[in-house]
Amino acid sequence: MNAPTSGPEPEFSPLLSPYFVYKITAVVVLLAVLTTIVSFSGHRLGEKLVLAGHTSSQEIYDIFIGQDHLRLPANIIRFESQRATSIAERIDLYLTWPSLEGYGENNRDLFNDINRPENLIFLQLSQSTMSQDMSGRLEPIYRHIFSEEVQPGPAGLVRHDAKSNTSYAGEVFFTADRAGQSPYVLRCTLPADAEAATSADCQRDVHVGKDLTVLYRFSSKLLPQWRMIDNSVETFVRSRLAP
Repeated sequence: MNAPTSGPEPEFSPLLSPYFVYKITAVVVLLAVLTTIVSFSGHRLGEKLVLAGHTSSQEIYDIFIGQDHLRLPANIIRFESQRATSIAERIDLYLTWPSLEGYGENNRDLFNDINRPENLIFLQLSQSTMSQDMSGRLEPIYRHIFSEEVQPGPAGLVRHDAKSNTSYAGEVFFTADRAGQSPYVLRCTLPADAEAATSADCQRDVHVGKDLTVLYRFSSKLLPQWRMIDNSVETFVRSRLAP
């Protein structure tokens, strides 16, 4: 048998063409860039989630509400959109109780623990729209919606349940006489179970400054401290008014 005649060797193409290698390299580089971006974005997102809208910055903003000029640090201003020097209709604040401090690394748990509503007090400052604050509305308005029965409340307060046939049905008012001052008046929606208290069970508004209404809210768990809360809130707001 004759041996096969040798002919020219067939030409083989490279297993990986330069174009294919280029495409693979480009994909690898793109994936690396995307991984870096995702990692960085995830880190930034994680930081924002941890802060949950809070800031520890103490930069001072000048807030003008009606005739009043307030100078407020960023870390007591509740909403990010309000953290700017501006003319505003209102400003929302939150403070630790009883230290009346803004958000910081040392107290971040107080702002994030929903199971301890007594940790915080919430304030809303706006231009006065009524000639009388809550104390001034006691006789002309609130007395008429109180039921006849009264009960003793905590720390010298007197409890008045609202009449069921009024728009205040289901609400509770607490009052107290104060020597040399207008009577104390507080409005609450009390939970059936004291453990279900929120950070806004009770509210009171007072006039401060030239034309400013300060509406503040706190947990019903803090009712025994009503005197200290009222004095502290007024003093705090006055201290933030510019001369």
